[in-house]
Amino acid sequence: QLQLVESGGGLVQSGGSLRLSCAASGFTLDYYAIGWFRQAPGKDREGVACISSNTKYADSVKGRFTISRDNAKNTVYLQMNSLKPEDTGIYYCGATLEAICVIYRRVYAYWGQGTQVTVSS
Repeated sequence: QLQLVESGGGLVQSGGSLRLSCAASGFTLDYYAIGWFRQAPGKDREGVACISSNTKYADSVKGRFTISRDNAKNTVYLQMNSLKPEDTGIYYCGATLEAICVIYRRVYAYWGQGTQVTVSS
């Protein structure tokens, strides 16, 4: 059974850092594109970053967030630095069997339950 589990969220002050993890089970990440998305209250889920044979970032996080993967641990990470209050939301990871990733949520077939990130001003 394919499963994704996010962790690493929490409460942090503006300017702080967090590292999110997306651990996969039931499949091997090697052949999948993994995307990070976030959803703020009352807003649509938006793409943040993705990784496959390429990486892509939303303009709002470029230079602050870094996505990476550890195939040995079957885990993808999202390092978030210089956090801002507008980064607040539930962060989800998604997986899709693609060699090239895009940060478009409808492409992703599998989702985790999410982890809450709250950035205080």
